[in-house]
Amino acid sequence: MVTPTSSSFFSRLRRLWRHRWIDDADVRRMLPPEALERLGARVAASERRHSGEVRICIEAGLPWSYIRRGAPARERAITMFGKLRVWDTAQNNGVLIYLLLAEHAIEIVADRGIDAHVSAEEWAAMARRMGAAFRHGHFEDGITQALEEVSALLVAHFPRSEGEGDRNELPDAPVVM
Repeated sequence: MVTPTSSSFFSRLRRLWRHRWIDDADVRRMLPPEALERLGARVAASERRHSGEVRICIEAGLPWSYIRRGAPARERAITMFGKLRVWDTAQNNGVLIYLLLAEHAIEIVADRGIDAHVSAEEWAAMARRMGAAFRHGHFEDGITQALEEVSALLVAHFPRSEGEGDRNELPDAPVVM
């Protein structure tokens, strides 16, 4: 007989297994170094059109402390938003695209400047479209599509002024944890 407590124990054990089973080699298979370079170049090209900053963070699995507490992917994405200093832009218009491969989780975390212009449903719809591409094995395409959508929002709300130089407040290269 499976009790609620043992069911919870087994679900936590399954989660732990998923997060320890997936590693950097899985990330490299899904997004080889050449794909990561192309994504970094796309981020740089995007940021020449607006004053926002975009970061891409890909993590194979959560750290043990998150698994032990049963923390959701969103909590980790918000932590990475801070650690990668996406919040630290002059116009509060940074956006983090976060992927957690072990849970097939996609999180988009936006700073208050851009988030004030975009509804939660718009961010969620972007993540769903990325997820659809991922289900078909099109990882680079899914991230590229999300990057283009985020860029369009940043261009609409934070266009680069004529003659304004690119401050590039944050690195363009995707981060693989």
